[in-house]
Amino acid sequence: MKDHSPAADFTSSRRIIMAVHEGAEMLDITGPMSVFATANALHAAAGGQTPPYLTELAGERAAAPFATSSGIRMLADTAWAQCGRAHTLLVAGGPQAEQAPQALVNTVRQCAPLVRRVGSICTGAFILARAGLLEGRRATTHWRSIERLRAFSSTIDVQQDALHVKDGNIYTSAGVSAGIDLALALLEEDLGLAMTLDVARVMVLYLKRPGGQAQFSTALLAQCGETGELAETLQWMRANHHMKLQNDDLARHAAMSSRNFFRVFKRETGMTPAHYLEKIRLERAVAHLEESTLSLETIARETGFQSGEHFCLAFARRFGITPKQYRDRFATGLRQKQEK
Repeated sequence: MKDHSPAADFTSSRRIIMAVHEGAEMLDITGPMSVFATANALHAAAGGQTPPYLTELAGERAAAPFATSSGIRMLADTAWAQCGRAHTLLVAGGPQAEQAPQALVNTVRQCAPLVRRVGSICTGAFILARAGLLEGRRATTHWRSIERLRAFSSTIDVQQDALHVKDGNIYTSAGVSAGIDLALALLEEDLGLAMTLDVARVMVLYLKRPGGQAQFSTALLAQCGETGELAETLQWMRANHHMKLQNDDLARHAAMSSRNFFRVFKRETGMTPAHYLEKIRLERAVAHLEESTLSLETIARETGFQSGEHFCLAFARRFGITPKQYRDRFATGLRQKQEK
């Protein structure tokens, strides 16, 4: 890891409070908090005096134990009533988040105007929603809970494919490990890209997923369909994504009528063949952006897009940034090679 000068010392540390409840998902808690703890360790190793962060768990009562969804018990540092002291208030999710105590919901509602940022991990979004913090805002949650969040309130603009979403000072994140991605994004806001890259390297994480990337890749979707009727066709699509593939070509490979193929495909993957194929192509394009110096026109041609312009439009629509912006920010492998 490349040494860097310490970040500027602070007159006070940013207090990060994670609000927890009985049955909270353990990784929702430990994943993000480990990001901030690692930043503290790197800051100190570089000669910094005041730690960038102070981290606390807030439970119903201070010093009270609570059980996580895995059965492992943890101890709260402080009580929910103290959450207003936070710089950043995060709320953990879990299987019972939608039924979390009303006292926690009330605390989040009351403390939101007092803190700089409020964020949720995974299904912790339902606690923010119950507190009224997501009304009229964009938000996300675990992909299995997307429809329930939509049903909770028609005024919440639910982002199905987002890994994490920022709307004003309210942040939400997708399933479980996406809380780590959210913490990295918050860290970058606070301490900059260089520190965030160092934290990602120490934690052996990939700093390559901007908010707006799909919660699960097409590779995982293909695995979900491996035992279905379209297993071979899904694999064939991945191997031949660079070709000009029409719905009739895909139906012919699956030995189905076009109408039946479209129906079965949507049932097994949750999306249209065209949408699925675009996701495969974008997935391949991301790898090229991160690992090569190929021009955007070349990447577009090798991944099957009609033109460089069409590629850039599809990429921006999917990820919320341009291919060039993505490469500038996330091509860490290239930077490391250049540094050597």
